[in-house]
Amino acid sequence: MQLPAPRGPLTDRLFAELIRPPHAFGPPPADPYGGPCDPPGDPCGDSSGGSSGSEEDAQLALFVCYELHYQGFDGVDDRWEWNPSVLALRERLETWFEGWLARRVSRPPAPQPREVPRALAALVAADDGPSLSAYLRRRGDAAQFREFVVHRSIYQLKEADPHTWGIPRLLGQPKAALVEIQSDEYGGGRPERMHAELFRATMRGLGLDDSYGAYLGSVPGVTLAISNVMSLFGLHRHHRAALLGHLAAFEMTSSLPNRRYSQGLRRLGGDAGARRYYDEHVQADAVHEQIAAHDMCGAFAAQHPAMTGDILYGAACALTLDRLFAEHLLGRWREGCTSLWRADAEVTTR
Repeated sequence: MQLPAPRGPLTDRLFAELIRPPHAFGPPPADPYGGPCDPPGDPCGDSSGGSSGSEEDAQLALFVCYELHYQGFDGVDDRWEWNPSVLALRERLETWFEGWLARRVSRPPAPQPREVPRALAALVAADDGPSLSAYLRRRGDAAQFREFVVHRSIYQLKEADPHTWGIPRLLGQPKAALVEIQSDEYGGGRPERMHAELFRATMRGLGLDDSYGAYLGSVPGVTLAISNVMSLFGLHRHHRAALLGHLAAFEMTSSLPNRRYSQGLRRLGGDAGARRYYDEHVQADAVHEQIAAHDMCGAFAAQHPAMTGDILYGAACALTLDRLFAEHLLGRWREGCTSLWRADAEVTTR
């Protein structure tokens, strides 16, 4: 994956440092959190989802810091992963991002441990955000479906990896339940059945570039935030309960939308290979949601009664970001504009 184009003074400075051999560097001279600085342009020029330019800059910088723990970037030395200057910058960005989440996500009340599965189900049932899957099933055109897949590729091509950080932080039944879910995500040992590989087939079926991170420069901050919250929760032990709640909400809201995505892709002429990713999730996630709610989150709550509120908060973060994502895409499409980042709105195909 290549470093994308910078989106402000923070990413401009960070990327300039990363292309050099690892070294110490100080904080950037400009504070990206000091206030709005929306980029100029026509009404369809800024598809950042209502984010300020500083938020776009910060989300991309945080994503790049996190990506050093995954596949990294071409031309960026792997030793940057644990460089103290990068970690110091990431800590600043995480403090900002946690505040960003707190302003957007209402923290649910902490339930009793035995009530956690029921509380998760109630939280999911109460979500009244717009249905992106219903739109793509019935009305979305081929260009919009491709845009949707471009957005999702940022996470889906490393599907399950952020939640896997939680495995060594668990014991007993919650750990076994998470391993069971993740084993399915990774294809049960068969690489061609890995969900990331199935998604690559979807991308190829739509004529998109299926290489890892190909569209990082094409997506807005709201898309990056979806991945960033998983990495935030996964890379910090004190967020492990939120990580489990996030995964539970992810699984509990998957089966029906994926059925609709498959139906929408069939309507648009997608073949069985392109639809397999969505069809696989209809069945797999119907099982996963029970494992996640009861065997993983319920068992973890019994082990750690004081952390039930964190489980629900992680789930609320997943639901809120999914709502913001859907609002962004549907809002841009209603305006007749691209939902992609303004600086790179054209989707390249293979």
